[in-house]
Amino acid sequence: MKKNIFVGLLPIVLLSLVSCQDWLTDGTPGTTKLNDYFSSSAAAVKCVNAAYAPLGWEYNTTYFSEWFIGDVASDDALKGGQNIGDMADAYDIENFKTTANNTLLLDYFRAQYQGISRCNLALTEIPAMSSDSISDAMRSRLIGEAEYLRAFYYFRLVRIYGGVPIVDFVVDSSDKWNQPRATSDAVYEFIVKDLADAQSRLPLKSGYSSTDLGRATKGAAQAMLLKTYLYMKDYAHAKQWGDSIINSGQYSLCSKYHDNFTLAGENGVESVFEIQYMDDATSDYGEGDGFTRGSFTQVLTRSRSSQLGSGWGFNKPTQNLYDEFEPGDIRRDETIINPTDEQIETPAQEIYLGDRYLNKKYAWINDDGTFPRLSHATRGPLNNKVIRYSDVLLMYAEACCELNNLDRAQWALEQVRSRARSNGETTALPKFPYTTTIQGVSVTYSNTQADLRKAIRHERRVELAMEGGRWFDLCRWGVAKDVMEAYKAGETSEVKANMATFVEGKNELFPIPSKEIELEGIEQNPGY
Repeated sequence: MKKNIFVGLLPIVLLSLVSCQDWLTDGTPGTTKLNDYFSSSAAAVKCVNAAYAPLGWEYNTTYFSEWFIGDVASDDALKGGQNIGDMADAYDIENFKTTANNTLLLDYFRAQYQGISRCNLALTEIPAMSSDSISDAMRSRLIGEAEYLRAFYYFRLVRIYGGVPIVDFVVDSSDKWNQPRATSDAVYEFIVKDLADAQSRLPLKSGYSSTDLGRATKGAAQAMLLKTYLYMKDYAHAKQWGDSIINSGQYSLCSKYHDNFTLAGENGVESVFEIQYMDDATSDYGEGDGFTRGSFTQVLTRSRSSQLGSGWGFNKPTQNLYDEFEPGDIRRDETIINPTDEQIETPAQEIYLGDRYLNKKYAWINDDGTFPRLSHATRGPLNNKVIRYSDVLLMYAEACCELNNLDRAQWALEQVRSRARSNGETTALPKFPYTTTIQGVSVTYSNTQADLRKAIRHERRVELAMEGGRWFDLCRWGVAKDVMEAYKAGETSEVKANMATFVEGKNELFPIPSKEIELEGIEQNPGY
């Protein structure tokens, strides 16, 4: 059902851009010219399908799931794995020792530009197709999907590397290869332009058939506009797009928090946008970009213990995150596994720098606590929930708070907190303003803008924990240095011994990969 958007990805990659400058040379037999290929609606759909594929790439020369940055760089998670030498690139990210030669960052950078390249092909060729070969409605929708995806890839790039080259055309000759690096502001403006047009073209989620669930929707584009404007600190526009999503009536919260992280809950009522994966038993070990439709995240995050999934033990929640949850918050035990001594079979490999916790959300666990067997030893079928409606509500609450619309911000905050109460008891998670226990100490949030801001930021952390977004929140709030220094002070001696000092003005961004600088001659980020 949800998986059909990735069927037929390969044919588009085989297109040849045939030069017609030398009219005396006959074309190579068997070569498909662009004009010949883009002669049907089916071809246009395949082209856009191909643009979705790099969203799900997680491996090339190393594993490069985004949570290796969004979780592991933050106070939410440690790298994990067998030992500190297991995935040295992720170890460097965890400890602020990253260099421009980091292969995880190189593979991630290139995967996004692969996606952008595929979007550019679609956005160049589909508008030029004749009305005989594609309907105006289908043309407009596919253009909207490609615009959404291009904006999404650029959003991924800009919040990790800062300003990057903006390429909005097909690179079909060597003289188009080297492009100047744009500023971060220019990249965000480009993202907004793509998303604004995309949301005007895309259907509502309810406008898709069940076989097309997972495609970009009007709500997904509006949610990305909401998020992008938060990064730009344009709270008025952020609130505007939040209102549009909320008023659309297309989304609601799952009755059970856990349902978001099950196969049955995929593309459900809370889903705004998900990266689609599927059961893929035909994959092999060591395959690079584009050679699997399954996710590596399940095996990467499951425990190394045979009793807890027989995985590789990466992305381990910290004690600091565990202690952030308030008493009575059901989300803690739906997010973090605290294994018993009996469940830990090889402590030297399963306890990483003093950390025994496990990420539950993406390990793929049955309701009875058992772990479904993976059809392939390294691939799982669970989707990556990129934007959930609870995320939208909390982003909306943040925008309203910054605009001093405290009543509306409190309303959105309460929508999320109400689901997180154990047995619906308001005494467990009281309504704002409230007094509670966080990090083992009593905390009081009074009815002020400053305290509401703190309450919303706390709620984002616990609601979206281990979903790959914490690091980016810290950086856009401008609090990464203070938070990471406080976190380090409370960590184990083993963690402290490995972690370098956070350098403000440097470590909020990661280095442009050195191989890209060699190819394109663009400027490196400060401090690298």
